[in-house]
Amino acid sequence: MNKQANYARPELIAPAGGIDKLHVAYRYGADAVYLGGKSFNLRAKSSNFSFTELASAVAHAHAMQKKIYITLNILAHDREVRALPKFIRKLDELKVDAVIVADLGVLDLVREHSQLPVHVSTQASVTNWRSARMWHKLGAKRCVLARELSLTEIRKIKDQVPELELEVFVHGAMCMTYSGRCNLSSYFSERDGNRGVCSNTCRWKYHLVEEKRPNEYYPVYEDDTGSYIYNSKDLCTIEFIDKILDAGATGLKIEGRMKSLLYCALTTKIYRAAVDSYLAGDFQFDPAWLQQLQSFSHRGYTAGFYHGKLDGDFQNRNGGYTSTHKYVGFLQVASGHEQEQVRPHTYQATIHEKINIGDKLEIICPDDSKPKAFTLEEMRDVRDKQTLATAQPNMQVALKIPFPCADYDLLRVAATS
Repeated sequence: MNKQANYARPELIAPAGGIDKLHVAYRYGADAVYLGGKSFNLRAKSSNFSFTELASAVAHAHAMQKKIYITLNILAHDREVRALPKFIRKLDELKVDAVIVADLGVLDLVREHSQLPVHVSTQASVTNWRSARMWHKLGAKRCVLARELSLTEIRKIKDQVPELELEVFVHGAMCMTYSGRCNLSSYFSERDGNRGVCSNTCRWKYHLVEEKRPNEYYPVYEDDTGSYIYNSKDLCTIEFIDKILDAGATGLKIEGRMKSLLYCALTTKIYRAAVDSYLAGDFQFDPAWLQQLQSFSHRGYTAGFYHGKLDGDFQNRNGGYTSTHKYVGFLQVASGHEQEQVRPHTYQATIHEKINIGDKLEIICPDDSKPKAFTLEEMRDVRDKQTLATAQPNMQVALKIPFPCADYDLLRVAATS
């Protein structure tokens, strides 16, 4: 018998850096998404959402009994404190389901200008039960715990503050510094990671320079590519998601608002399957889950701090990414003249990666446990209906696919093809 019977039903929370990712996240099994407006969040390079787009997104989510959480997780300066009340009141008017904050001043403004539930961001670095209890006393409904906590520490916080919902990251990028509070990007590229424009400086290759030998570079390396001394592997918890839920986590959060639709779809789909297996009372890790999580671009995987200290293999010492497949694009079932209705199984696609006639492609969809493969035999430009031999990124094309598909089914190709 699992311990979640004593806690709220777990919630799978996926990233939505734009409207397409929001639709993908819900379609592939997310209970909630987290996203940013055009201001006050830590993903300035993401497309984010205007108020008009937010209104549409909230209506769409609530019609499906899903939730939307808005990131207000900046560490605010006075100029932003002055601008925040209007923004907060608008979010309240739109009836978003919660806002995610890291700054005590922002929390105070949310409580003063709205009735919005408050979730505490991982940027607040909550690592102990007294800190969690204090945030709860100040009005927080949920804490997104620091990534540096073990399962034992999470359980301790839940035991001491049972009325507070706990959310944890279960998959995605790991920052080399404490809960994402990093200044390397500011120093090296004048792009502040704590203001949403991180240049991922921790992924760069580094050499050692001695101060009296300014032009002599000494590689600190494990191989001839140099040493990526700050470069963590990505977090992956699919093998022990049951233990995270037993520890009392309410929210299971997937990192990645800037990542591809394929990443959003497959992480959501796989963790949905794992959570459902747990809720059915018979959780058993399926190696096929990990195989699918290894198919898209990632830096290798680590269990992070969940089992205590980091293991000895948490760094990606080569600095590169690995994958078995590449994201090609997503399908839309258009209507009218945009969809070549006289041609059976022809679907409009937005192309992300170059494809050619004769390529062996795969379709990813929520309902099938395995991808469906086909050879691309016919392709037309949506605008002028001309037959194509090759489609380039950002093109809108009509593809002939030999089986039924649906909106936001995704296309991928083997990385070696």
